[in-house]
Amino acid sequence: MTYPAPGPAHDPAPVPGPAHGPVPVPTPVPGRAGHGRDRYLDLLRSIALVRVVVYHLFGWAWLTVLFPSMGVMFALAGSLMARSLNRPAGGVVKGRIRRLLPPLWAFAAVVLTLMFAGGWDPGKSTDGMVWGWLKVLNYLFPFGAPPFPWLIGSKSGLLEDTWAVQAAGPLWYLRAYLWFVIASPLLLWAFRRAPWPTLLAPLGLTAVVGTGLVTIPGETGNAVTDFAVYGGCWVLGFAHHEGLIKEIPRYVTVSCASLVMAFGLWWASGHLGPDGWDLNDIPLAQATWSFGFVVILLQYAPSWRELPGRLARWDRLVTLSNNRAVTIYLWHNLLIMATVPLIDLAYDLPFTQNDSAVGFLDASYTVLMFCLVWPLIGLTVAALGWIEDLAARRRPRLWPDGADRGGGRRHHRR
Repeated sequence: MTYPAPGPAHDPAPVPGPAHGPVPVPTPVPGRAGHGRDRYLDLLRSIALVRVVVYHLFGWAWLTVLFPSMGVMFALAGSLMARSLNRPAGGVVKGRIRRLLPPLWAFAAVVLTLMFAGGWDPGKSTDGMVWGWLKVLNYLFPFGAPPFPWLIGSKSGLLEDTWAVQAAGPLWYLRAYLWFVIASPLLLWAFRRAPWPTLLAPLGLTAVVGTGLVTIPGETGNAVTDFAVYGGCWVLGFAHHEGLIKEIPRYVTVSCASLVMAFGLWWASGHLGPDGWDLNDIPLAQATWSFGFVVILLQYAPSWRELPGRLARWDRLVTLSNNRAVTIYLWHNLLIMATVPLIDLAYDLPFTQNDSAVGFLDASYTVLMFCLVWPLIGLTVAALGWIEDLAARRRPRLWPDGADRGGGRRHHRR
């Protein structure tokens, strides 16, 4: 089983109006999220999180085509960011950063402790002692890429010797999210004055930096590529909040989106990476496929205050996953690896000391990991998720699934 290495456009995680002229405060339009939670967007975020976990567990390349989770997550974050920017921009940006950092610090405290205990010395990197240690600060504020050892421990250890690479893999998303948050006041200002150029500019930038036409070396290049690949989705979130998508006839948006997606698949077919149709390895295909996919999702977006019909049975899980999205995204890769030593214990049980039992364990190993990772995620949500509440200046909650334990009523605050 392989996991995607950190870098440009990898899922891991855990993910940020049409008026022509200045508009101080956008006017609400039908079909757009107003006050309170939009349960359709919450449902999409939950699906995206589950897809990320499944992808990192099974490594199925076709999942990046079936549901481009990162593009969806950035679009949803962009929509919420545009909504929040009805308030003073400085306070909004500060609040978004404040919500992000404490959960990251808790994660970094565990990961760095394990790395240092394993003998890692960032001062011995090729960057030199001073710069190597300065890069560790990215675990406190993800302005750039946090460092990590590519190999630590041994293959026969409790965790495989590439565990640090897998644990740090999701952190690229936090870096990209941070940059989108910081850039959002300017991006929203530009979008309200020139919506179409602002919306399409990231695709043009991806065509330049994501195809090798212009190469930016190192982590700077990775950061610019991530920003370009998902910038269109982030701005689509603006377009959704401002009502631009709903103003265009549905047949026009769906037709244009389908053409953009078809181009993405065509481009991918001629630029397949080591994992075949994994769009994470093909920036321009990822950008265009995600862009068109998100356009269609948002064009058909209802405005749900409650999940309808049979979807209502998932209401509490959707609420929980949205309230703990950062925790789930940050920890899921490490928890996937933690299933390995737990499952290995099964080989020592008395009733597995025969060839058929061992064969069954070998054949179902990944499925067992899938079954076990969700209880581990649940335990982590209960043990560490309350840090998200403190970061948002809310009362800490153990299991925020929207259920009022006293009267049975549900709420969807986040």
